[in-house]
Order: sequence, then structure tokens, then C-alpha cells
Amino acid sequence: MPLDKRSGGPYASPNAALGGLPSVIPDIPICAVFMALYIGFAATNMTILQKNRRRSHKFMISGMLFGFCMARTTTLVLRIAWANRQHNVRLAIAANIFVNAGVLLVYIINLILAQRILRAKQPRIGWNPILRVAYKILYALIAGALVMVITSTVVSVYTLDKHTHSQCRDVQLAATTLLLIITCLPILHILVAFLFPRSEQQESFGKGSMTSKVIIVALSSALCILIAGFKSGINWETPRPVTDPAWFHSKACFYVFNFVLEILILTLLTFSRIDKRFHIPNGSTKPGDYTRLELQLDKEEEMDQVPASVEMKNSASPL
Repeated sequence: MPLDKRSGGPYASPNAALGGLPSVIPDIPICAVFMALYIGFAATNMTILQKNRRRSHKFMISGMLFGFCMARTTTLVLRIAWANRQHNVRLAIAANIFVNAGVLLVYIINLILAQRILRAKQPRIGWNPILRVAYKILYALIAGALVMVITSTVVSVYTLDKHTHSQCRDVQLAATTLLLIITCLPILHILVAFLFPRSEQQESFGKGSMTSKVIIVALSSALCILIAGFKSGINWETPRPVTDPAWFHSKACFYVFNFVLEILILTLLTFSRIDKRFHIPNGSTKPGDYTRLELQLDKEEEMDQVPASVEMKNSASPL
């Protein structure tokens, strides 16, 4: 039976890949440093989430950032294990899948934050039922892109058939290009929010100015576009043999365009306190809810504080 028709596997890819084959030096020390950073951000975001939960300040995006950090920690653990077992193809598959999967949570976070800006500046557009359905479709597409990448990666390493490899590559190109387009959508939200005629029903939400919110989303989205654009660009390049990698397959590019840029995003989103700036009242479902429910919540807090202050005053009064 011809070699290219043989089934079985998994087989190591003959093509050069981003980051190449990890080795004990320098990959393990670098991965250890990034692991420490991700664990630190995971602890920080979990602390923020729990403190907010205790005072009924619901902001689940902090939980998503925690999940992203833990996924990246797993990614680095797998890469360290792969560096110690370089010929373990199954371990290589798992490591590469996690590299591509983790950052999708940040793409979703940027979309959610941009959506809140759009709904505040252009309520009629942002709360439109058609747009709500579109968001659900976008989230499904992100999940679908992840499934496409995982499936094509696994299928490609369990066959030597060139036609199957070509089909898997087409699937990966479609998935990475789709993700690149999705990373651009938050910028489109901002443009629509500010370039369309000013709405008389526009609202405010959270702490801080709208300008600061826009800067945070724009910077985070720009970094995500850089990450997704670099990965998509590599995939669109003609595959090169593993013995002749290009400059963009280097370990430096792998760590910079994955983990360094992601740490910058985490720094921006965590220390800018998006849990305060982008918080919206629970139950917001239509135009006006950002303001109306926020005022209602403030009144309830004032009423809760009055009995407490009266009780303290009575306990301090002389008998």
C-alpha cells in the first residue's frame, strides 16, 4: 500500500509550525515565567470576582478572565510536558489546540464590552432584536471556529493522505480568517456608536468617562487583531517543511504574538478595573435600563443605609 494512503497515526506534521519543537532550554524557563504571571492574574481576577459577589456587584467577565488565565496555565503545562517528551505526538496535538483555544475568551470579552458602549451611545441600534440574534450567532460562530480548528488538527495527524491534509488546511484557513474578522467587530461597534447621529436617549453606565471605556476596548481589540492577524497570516502562507522554517515560525514570535500580547491585554483589562467601568445593572434588557435600574439600585442602597445609621444613633444616645 502506498505510504500516502496508509491510515493510522498520529503522525508528526512535516510542515513548520509556529514555535517549532519545544526544548528544555529555553522553553521551560520561559513557560515557567509566563505561568507565574497567568496564575497571578487568575488570583487577582478571582479575588475581584468574589469581593464583588459579596456586595451583590455582579460582573461575570472577571470570572471569564480567571478562566482564560487557567486555560493559559494549562497550555503552558502542556508545552513544558511536550518539551520533555518531544516525540509524543498526542501531547503536541493537545498543546497546539490549547494555544489556539484560550484566547477566544478575550475575543468574546471585547465584544461584550463594545456592545455595552454601543447600547449606551445608540440604544435603538444596540438593543435592536435583530442585533441580539446576531450576537448569539457570533458566539456560535466562535465556538464553531474552535471546533473546526480542533477537528481539522486531529484529522490531519491521523492520516497521510495529501487530499485530506489539503481539506484540513482549508478548514483551518476558514476558521482563523473568521476569528480575525470577529476581532475587528468591537472597533466597528465603537465607530457605529460615535459616527452615527447622536441619540437623545443615550445613557451612561459604570464608573469613569466614556472616553476611557472606548480607549480600553480599542486597545484591547487592537492587540487581539494583532494576535489573530499574525496567526491568520501564517496559515495563509505556503506551508514550509519543518527543516526550513521561516522567521515567523521562531520561538520569539511564538511567545511574543501569543503570551506577551495576552499579558498586555490582561494588564489592561485587570488594572483598569473594568469591573467598575463596565458594570451594568442586573436585568438590563431594553433602552433606558442602564439609567433606570441604576437609580433604583441607588435608592435601595440609601434606604438600607438609613436604618443602620438610625440604629447607630440610638445606640449612642444616653439612657
